This record gives sequence, C-alpha cells and structure tokens, in this order.
Amino acid sequence: MAQSDDSDDGMDAFMDKFRTQKYKNAFNESNWEEEFDKVPMFMKTAPKEIDPLKNPDLACIQSIIHDDDRPPEEQAKSLKDEGNEYFKEKDYKKAIVTYTAGLKKNCSDSDLNAILYTNRAAAHFYLGNMRSALNDATAAKKLKPDHIKAIIRGAQCWMELRNYADALQWCDEGLRILPTDKKLQELRATADKQKRAAERDSRKAKAKEKKERSERDALLATIKERGIRLLKPEQRRRRCSDSEDDDDGAEGSTAAMAELHLDGLSTQEATGAQVYLDEQGILHWPVLFLYPEYRQTDFISAFRENSSFIDHLAVMFGEELPPWDTDRKYHPQNLQLFFEDHEKGHLYEVDLAKSLLSVLQHSRCSVKEGTPSFIVLVKESPFCKQFLSDKKVHRLK
Repeated sequence: MAQSDDSDDGMDAFMDKFRTQKYKNAFNESNWEEEFDKVPMFMKTAPKEIDPLKNPDLACIQSIIHDDDRPPEEQAKSLKDEGNEYFKEKDYKKAIVTYTAGLKKNCSDSDLNAILYTNRAAAHFYLGNMRSALNDATAAKKLKPDHIKAIIRGAQCWMELRNYADALQWCDEGLRILPTDKKLQELRATADKQKRAAERDSRKAKAKEKKERSERDALLATIKERGIRLLKPEQRRRRCSDSEDDDDGAEGSTAAMAELHLDGLSTQEATGAQVYLDEQGILHWPVLFLYPEYRQTDFISAFRENSSFIDHLAVMFGEELPPWDTDRKYHPQNLQLFFEDHEKGHLYEVDLAKSLLSVLQHSRCSVKEGTPSFIVLVKESPFCKQFLSDKKVHRLK
C-alpha cells in the first residue's frame, strides 16, 4: 500500500506542475494543423526529398512502403541477412520463413540463391527436417556445383538418414573440388565406417534370419512327423464362436495366457516360452494347466514330450500344496486330467501315467495357440461332478 501511496503522490505533484507551469511544446489553436503535418502518420503530402538524419521515422516508413521498388537482388540480400540474424538467435523457424521470402524474390543472382538454399537447409537440419534440408542442399548444389557448404550439409543429411553410400558420394564429390577440407574428410571417414558396420549388421541379420527359418522349418516338420495337429488362429476363432460351452472361465484364461505366432500358427506363450526341438530331437512344449474350480492356472515353460503328466503333478502338488487349495485336496492321486476336443467341445480324460507326446498324438487332440492346455479337477469332488454334468466325457484308450 505504501508504494501505491507514493505513486499517487508523485502523480499529484506532476499534475500540480501543469497547473502552475505551461507545457512548452504543447499544440495551440493556431499551430496544431502545422504540427500534425510534421508527424509521418498524419502528413497530407510527403516531402520530395527526405533526409534520414533529420527525419529518420519518415525515412523508415518510406523504406517500408517503397521496398518493392528496390531491385530483387537487394531485397533478397536483406532477407538473407535478416534470416541470418534469426539463425544466430537459434530461431530456426523464423529463419526458414525469411530465407523462403528471399528465394521468392526470384533474383537473378544464382550465388545468392544458392546461399539462401544452403542457409535454409541448415535451419531445417537443426529442426530435424532432414528431407527438407537435403532438398535445399541439392537445390543449392545445382545452382552452384562447387558450393562446399551445400555439399557438406547434404552429406550430413544423408548421414542422419543412414544412407551412408550417398553420404560417401557427396563427400567424394566435395573432396574432388576441395581435397583439403577437414570437415569433408572427417565426414567421409565416418560415413565409410558406418557403411561397413551397416553392411556387417545386415549380413548378420540375414544369417540369423536364415538360421531361424531353417530351425522353424525343422520344428514344423518334426511336429508334422509326430502327427500333432496345430490349430490355426482362424480355426480357433471359428470354432469358439460356434461353441456354446463356457467351461466356467477356463477358455478365457487360456486365451489371456497365450498369444504367439509361428508361420501363421500361434506358438509362443506371453512369457516368451515356445515349443522347441533340442539337440536330441525331443520336443519341449509350453503347457498350461487350468483349475476351473478356483480359476487358477499353472504354466510349464518346457514340458518334455516323453515325460508323463504324473511326473509334473507330483512336483507341483508334492509336499507343499498351492495356497489357493484351502481344503488341501489337490494331491496327485486325487486328480483327474482332461483335454478338450476343440471341434466338438467333448472332454477326454487323460491317464496321468501317459506321456505328453502320446496324448498330443490322439486324433481328437489339437494344440491351440502353440500351447497344449489341460483341465485339472479333483476326482469325485462336488465341483468335479457339477462341471462334468453337462459335458460328454471320453476316456483315452
């Protein structure tokens, strides 16, 4: 509040001064028209000759009004200088607009136009507009083939675009003009190194792809030789839409757990595990166990095809039972295992002593999304009876 009071006091003193002392340069009734005519914005007619030193305001306004009367070369040069100031301030967007305005003057000085293109290329470069920068560098080089700055900028753009062959070509072209240019020499060395590295990486990637394709073909051939049916994604979607069975949430759990692909077949579980063939020619499958009573699942990332189900269940439900089994009833000797016929919706009970391979080779068994899945129930339990009551159940022979 004190500051406000001081300001008020100062204004009062200023106004008091006007009451006691007349303003020396004030207009009066006799000279106000003459004085207004001296102000550039209110002049009725401008003087024929203007001295910039005596009337700089009028000279500036006249320069703006009559700018188009200057030769295009002068206008373009002024815009180039203005753009350079923006560039120094790192205001690259305004620099681009100003250089563009200079180019639109269509002056006949090809060297000046080449500089405008090169400078605009630099502004685009620092904004990350590599294609626009390259186009401007190319235009500058076309106007002035020996313009080293344009060649350097073009080579830098090709480097940023990871086209090292063209970067080398531009560097070589510049070095033929100026063999001692350090910047071009450094650029060329870097481009050559990056080109060699890119070619090496490309060879490695192709070799890796070839190896993976060979392994994938061998894997699919082995699966086919075993007589194991892989359910394609489109088959799965069609059959699921035709099915009326809900399986108490088991299907949704399976779909949420596994989403992978192998030659158009879904084969890799979301954890990264997928079926593979070891050096002994044995298949290892990712296997999903579903416990619909508790809406729980177990995932085995590598189930050897020649291992039995009881081998795994004995480990999974050995001395320590899962925490969700509050009634402590999931003991291996109490369990029943089923797989679903995805075409008909029937369940097939699996002998726990059987191997995974023998079950997968059954005519009604198919692997969905690359992951065999099995339903686990407690034998003769109320939930088991209710769950199986509305399903057709077969026992494997």
